[in-house]
Amino acid sequence: MKSHFFLKTFGITLFMWAFFTGYFYLLKNPVFPVTMMPLTALDIAVGFKPDTLFLYASLWLYVSLPPALQATRRELIYYGLAVGSLCVTGLVFFLVWPTAVPSANIIWEQSYGFSILKGVDAAGNACPSLHVATAVFSAVWLNRLLLEVGAPRIVRVFNWAWCVGIAYSALATKQHVAVDMVAGAILGMFAARLSLTQSSLSNRQNRVPVEIERRQES
Repeated sequence: MKSHFFLKTFGITLFMWAFFTGYFYLLKNPVFPVTMMPLTALDIAVGFKPDTLFLYASLWLYVSLPPALQATRRELIYYGLAVGSLCVTGLVFFLVWPTAVPSANIIWEQSYGFSILKGVDAAGNACPSLHVATAVFSAVWLNRLLLEVGAPRIVRVFNWAWCVGIAYSALATKQHVAVDMVAGAILGMFAARLSLTQSSLSNRQNRVPVEIERRQES
């Protein structure tokens, strides 16, 4: 995590700024008529759980972990291109097929934190859920990184549990419906598998940065 620390810090910040610029522009200026997503039995079964807001918000920390754990500049740039492709794909969906979730019978102002969330992120740009897509993408990459460094099994289990919790929170906070969640999970898994099977990753070097290797040799 120490390698290229400032590049990672500014790079992640710039990436999120660029993504949200496009995301909120499409949210407020849909080009085509907005399609309302259907409710399913799963949406009815999963009621409104305001306590899951912290899980929903934890995505921004979660998605920062894979790039933070990249050891070399080349791997960091490759990861940025991979996750960037995922986000651009999602934005293209929102451009050509604007979607929204049905209005829930909830007084958001009475639920702590939700008035702020709703004031910033309206229930649009729904399908596929990029919240879920980026969580699944991050989970697959984190699992790969944790395997490479020999992390204990409990850490890898926690990684997947965190991802599942974020996906669940997308439903429990009523920001997304089940169709959005499933579509986002498929998109995130497909993008992660595709990026991890590229030939450029088949001969990856040890993840320890060169400068650390030199210090260890000396």
